Amino acid sequence: MTTTTGRTTKAVLFHGLGGPEVLIVEEVALPDPGPGEVLVRVEAIGLNRAEALFRAGTYYYPATLPGSRIGYEAAGVVEAVGAGVTAYAPGDPVMAAANFEFGTHGVHAERVVLPEEYLVARPEGVDAVTAAAVWLTYSTAYGGMVLTGGLGAGDHVVITGASSGVGTAAIQTALRVGAVPVATTRGEDKRKRLLELGAAHVIVTEPTGAAAADATGTGHLAEEVRRLTGGAGADLVFDAIGGPGFARLGDALRPGGTAVLYGWLDPRPVALSMNWPQTVHSYANGALVRTAEGRRRVAGFIGAGLRDGSLAPVIAETFDGLEQIADAHRLMESDAHLGKIVVRVGG
Repeated sequence: MTTTTGRTTKAVLFHGLGGPEVLIVEEVALPDPGPGEVLVRVEAIGLNRAEALFRAGTYYYPATLPGSRIGYEAAGVVEAVGAGVTAYAPGDPVMAAANFEFGTHGVHAERVVLPEEYLVARPEGVDAVTAAAVWLTYSTAYGGMVLTGGLGAGDHVVITGASSGVGTAAIQTALRVGAVPVATTRGEDKRKRLLELGAAHVIVTEPTGAAAADATGTGHLAEEVRRLTGGAGADLVFDAIGGPGFARLGDALRPGGTAVLYGWLDPRPVALSMNWPQTVHSYANGALVRTAEGRRRVAGFIGAGLRDGSLAPVIAETFDGLEQIADAHRLMESDAHLGKIVVRVGG
């Protein structure tokens, strides 16, 4: 049974729905770890678009207000374990497995108590800032593209929102399995960086100037994908956006291709392409990482990639202190960054 000792810790909470300004840092009770639980001192947290949707009230499950917790991703060190815990011991470096409802177990805090199945071991030699940027992005890319979409060597994959944390991880994941990543981005400003990260091609979906006036230009996604693939079309699309634009992605597939929708940044109804046959999957990362086997497979893929250098998280900016959480969310919502936003945590 979990017991409360009178200790507290700082945590990010929100008491009403809204923008970044609703996020506040408060002292909350810190219980001792009960049977099967682990107390973790958090060193760094990673931000994800899901958290912005959650605090705005547009995520797929609602916040419990007032006083909702938040946060899927954190890296830290075990401070204490409850009865029956054998997988971890004090001093072990760990990461949150993002397989929980973060309204209750949100890990954006200085210390958290979590069931041991909500943790995974941090890869050996990986610092906290790097670790806070790897788990959710690479597990989503690997689970969505490889395990669900069947991406393999030689396949062309269209990656939307490619400048996001998951997008940059998807580029690296595609390269690691020998596929050809075709990145999409809304403006020209991120093209060069995406090419430097390994995208074989970059399609700008909202071009300006001469490109916008060119009927065969980058604003016409399906036509451009077919041009880049010699008329065949892509084998897979990996989409974070959904909405009516999902049909345009389906138009870019080869006959029998696969579309994987893992996000809904566009809240409008999803439209399907008439380019049949094709396979359409919706992908929820939690279904993979809730199982011990899923966590084992993801950990193996990430650990091996970090060791051989094929996976290296792109960190857009690092903030210092939980008190910077609202500013970190503002940057995330600005879409001005490329890669993952991380907050170092004191205490």
